[in-house]
Amino acid sequence: MVDSSKSPRILQLRFDLFFIHSFITQRLTLFSSSMASLNFTPVRYNNRNSAADFAVARHARPSMTGPSRVGFKVFASVSQAEPDLSVSVNGLKMPNPFVIGSGPPGTNYTVMKRAFDEGWGAVIAKTVSLDAAKVINVTPRYARLQAGANGSAKGQIIGWENIELISDRPLETMLKEFKQLKEEYPDRILIASIMEEYDKAAWEELIDRVEQTGIDAIEINFSCPHGMPERKMGAAVGQDCALLDEVCGWINAKATVPVWAKMTPNITDITMPARVALSSGCEGVSAINTIMSVMGINLDTLRPEPCVEGYSTPGGYSGKAVHPIALAKVMSIAKMINSEFNDKEYSLSAIGGVETGGDAAEFILLGAYTVQVLSLHHHLCL
Repeated sequence: MVDSSKSPRILQLRFDLFFIHSFITQRLTLFSSSMASLNFTPVRYNNRNSAADFAVARHARPSMTGPSRVGFKVFASVSQAEPDLSVSVNGLKMPNPFVIGSGPPGTNYTVMKRAFDEGWGAVIAKTVSLDAAKVINVTPRYARLQAGANGSAKGQIIGWENIELISDRPLETMLKEFKQLKEEYPDRILIASIMEEYDKAAWEELIDRVEQTGIDAIEINFSCPHGMPERKMGAAVGQDCALLDEVCGWINAKATVPVWAKMTPNITDITMPARVALSSGCEGVSAINTIMSVMGINLDTLRPEPCVEGYSTPGGYSGKAVHPIALAKVMSIAKMINSEFNDKEYSLSAIGGVETGGDAAEFILLGAYTVQVLSLHHHLCL
């Protein structure tokens, strides 16, 4: 058993890399067929006591200092047929570091239940807000980039653009399903992704309502590139460090569970908002969300893609093609945390173009505690 909780930073992950790489590659080979082929060895945990203890500790500390948290641990033994990849992040115990990212795979109870049944380490639900009526998701809202001469339709898909907004389902429905999932899977990690307008009372109400369902942590969506910026939502907050500091202050004064701030890559220096989020009380950061893009112009119709009744808008780019960009952003954040917050146990969740075990291992080697997967699931389901 290897315990790296003392200093879980870049290049300090002291597990056997051969086994972690082999295991991840074996397990994530499922992406070439379907999610249903996942077969992680179930690990049962009881997170209730740790969550209660965390809530007390979280508000016992000054708002601008790091909390006292359970460190990050990875266990791997050469004597086991399959290494134990269980991890502890911000007091949350997961059977493995592989997380379903916020988006379509977290849309409703059915798909989130399926993720738990298949052995994913945690599930982050699709982003919710108080008023779902203001969210209008259009169709079509996806466009794909394919390799090959002149974007041949038969080429391999290497990237996606989406103009999908946050959940348009009533908040009450989502909350009911969160509660049901936690009742049926009390030992599994369910993380609520939330987004609100520039309104302290609204943020406080939303946090209170999602926490009442028993969710284990909160991820704050400060990064959706097309997430209703006119309402100061999504990347409109994540790109403005002064605004981010203020909103994080509201959130961390209210929340009693760990809080992760999801970072936008659409900024010159991603370490700036990451530093603000951690200094303002967040337990961790996630990176990256999608990259602002225009997928292309249909040269037959002379309309942009995706096209909705002749119109379109820039959207978020994801998929295999963003992986190198995500690696660089994650590395920058890891180095910043290591140099500026080395005495505290903040976490980093990596996102971006994960399709193989090697992709996930790269993020872990750069300092990520967990690895989120999202766009690939969408690709497999189309």
